[in-house]
Amino acid sequence: MTERQAQIIGLIHREVKPALGCTEPIAVALAVAKAVETLGSIDRMLDDIRLDISLSGNILKNGMGVGIPGTGMIGLHIASALGAVCGDSSFGLEVLNNTTPEAIERAKQIVDKGLVNISIADTPHKLYVKAVVSSGVHTAEAVIEDSHDHFVKLQHDSDIIFDIEGKAEEEGESGDYGITVREIVEFAETAEYKDIEFILDDRKLNRALAEEGLTGNYGLCVGKTIMADKEGALGSSFLTFAMALTAAASDARMAGCTLPAMSNSGSGNQGITVSMPVIAYAEKYGISDERLARALILSNLVAIHIKNFVGKLSALCGCVVASTGSACGMIWLRGGNYEQICATIKNMIGNITGMVCDGAKVGCAMKVASGVSSAIQSALLAFEGQCVSKHDGIIDEDIEKTIENLGKVGSVGMQETDNVILNIMVCK
Repeated sequence: MTERQAQIIGLIHREVKPALGCTEPIAVALAVAKAVETLGSIDRMLDDIRLDISLSGNILKNGMGVGIPGTGMIGLHIASALGAVCGDSSFGLEVLNNTTPEAIERAKQIVDKGLVNISIADTPHKLYVKAVVSSGVHTAEAVIEDSHDHFVKLQHDSDIIFDIEGKAEEEGESGDYGITVREIVEFAETAEYKDIEFILDDRKLNRALAEEGLTGNYGLCVGKTIMADKEGALGSSFLTFAMALTAAASDARMAGCTLPAMSNSGSGNQGITVSMPVIAYAEKYGISDERLARALILSNLVAIHIKNFVGKLSALCGCVVASTGSACGMIWLRGGNYEQICATIKNMIGNITGMVCDGAKVGCAMKVASGVSSAIQSALLAFEGQCVSKHDGIIDEDIEKTIENLGKVGSVGMQETDNVILNIMVCK
């Protein structure tokens, strides 16, 4: 393995990891858990515990209406309380891995007593969580910035344990190392299989979520309904199969299923959307594990690359980015080359750019299904030599410039859209 290949694999490990529950409320639970652990011998059952949580608007938006695993409840208050009662920060984005019925009941009591205070922070960071936990005369503070599990400050009473707030993340902890689509394709095709086989955990986790969504009654049952409509409006096709599997996994996850997702760029839904259509293709057409692994490496890296320009949280729905990644994985499995992969990305950006994120919720499964449909359509057109022209909208002749343009739309152009959406949501 070359040094550059090791760097790319490190990037994948950093951005593709298991997450239990929607990652915005989970980031809040993680910060609370870390603060509670910092207090030391605190009895998590004490009545005098108080949680003061300050959040960026995007964290608030994505945490207000999503199911918290195993609780039958939605929102940031119960997530915060669970982080205090049973959270274990050593599990990272699976911080609520040790949730029990007793812990849920205790967390509900904390919420009912008004011991959790949620407010919007005055911060330039799109992703920001500050958890201040008080018990008796002692307090602890934990701050997360820019990535869902990236702690920048930890404090116990007046003792600052560490504080890198306001500073750039450590080298290797931000960006995508200047990777390009060409390099992504080359890496996916030439890396030693033994070095990338780990990516098949995508299939293990996200396929299990899909099966749970197909057999249970989660959320809007989008995937289950699509799968059952084999002779109706959609018919029996790969499109139906891929949409159903992907949406079903999102159905289960967003409604509070207790199974983890393999996330991408800090989002479980993005991890599902970037992988499940590719996995569905492999199942439908008998693709070997090695080729599936290479396609998943390609799809995940494309999504990570695009997300680096858009940002972890924005008004642009992450489904746009993730389904673009899965479109690339699918056309590669079909035999597509670099030029066709670039055409697929352009077709996707020319198609569903502008889909807004109005918070994490069970309805996200419908957007996921739409993203999969667009991915298959875009890949099909690209395979037949059809590509959105450089004269159309934000599409450029150069694929990297096209991706940068999408990033500007999502991170800068849609900023006011983000504000309007948040204002609507908090004022309902």
